[in-house]
Amino acid sequence: MITTREFSWSWEGHEIVLGLEEAGDGALVVLLPALSSISTRGEMRPLMARLARDFRVVAVDWPGFGTRPRPPVHWTPAALSTFLRHVFQSVIAGPTPRVVAAGHAATYVLHHAAHHPGALDRIALIAPTWRGPLPTMAGGNRPFFARIRRAVEAPWVGPLLYRLNVNDFVVRKMVAGHVYNDPETLTATQMAEKREVVAAPGARFASAAFVTGGLDRAASREEFLALAARAALPLLLVYGAETPPRSRAEMEALAALPGVRTQRLPRGKLSVHEECPDDVYAAVKPFLAP
Repeated sequence: MITTREFSWSWEGHEIVLGLEEAGDGALVVLLPALSSISTRGEMRPLMARLARDFRVVAVDWPGFGTRPRPPVHWTPAALSTFLRHVFQSVIAGPTPRVVAAGHAATYVLHHAAHHPGALDRIALIAPTWRGPLPTMAGGNRPFFARIRRAVEAPWVGPLLYRLNVNDFVVRKMVAGHVYNDPETLTATQMAEKREVVAAPGARFASAAFVTGGLDRAASREEFLALAARAALPLLLVYGAETPPRSRAEMEALAALPGVRTQRLPRGKLSVHEECPDDVYAAVKPFLAP
């Protein structure tokens, strides 16, 4: 049975209310969803339901994302790292956690482990990314990405620009391109849930930051790999065979590091944990329960 509660966190004078879900008993496993315009802790539920047979599992939303109203904050990597430290130190009670982190959350967890030795037990990285969509497509950051972000954050034109880029057509195209292996995975019910995410008040601020690379915790592949090396923890990399080529190249570079265990699943893209939870569960369970 999954129980839900809320907790608050303060940043730049804003009291931010976030959601948390918990299920199961046993060793503590924390699930961290990806950062994207349509991501919430809800994407971790299929995996949570399976892991709860063996572990105490906790999933949290990131500030700036989720379904609740969000303040007009200029989100930064420092903000999200501070939030993650708050979660591990003050929100989740229990022994040293094992972590399953998807997408950009993986880089934040590696950064946390590298800067807080002993804080975590082991980390499973699910289709990890370190670069936002626009820098990934362009092969690097560009000055005009920051101008795009400022435009979306602006009071009058910003909401209009944001709505134009998160309508149903764009969301379905995004899903078909790099989120799900089978676009039919996005059912009418799931589409309604995604719409709730993108339509939440203040959603455009974190979304614009992520898309333009403003939430990239690492500035380069070398920095990303260095975080993994400095984490000095058991690491498991799980990704799907259908992962978009540019993102897959970064994952394969991570897989080449000494000591990183790797499971390449026969299918799945960037949301492989949501679309193929049985495959991901089979990959991570032995790692989380050595």
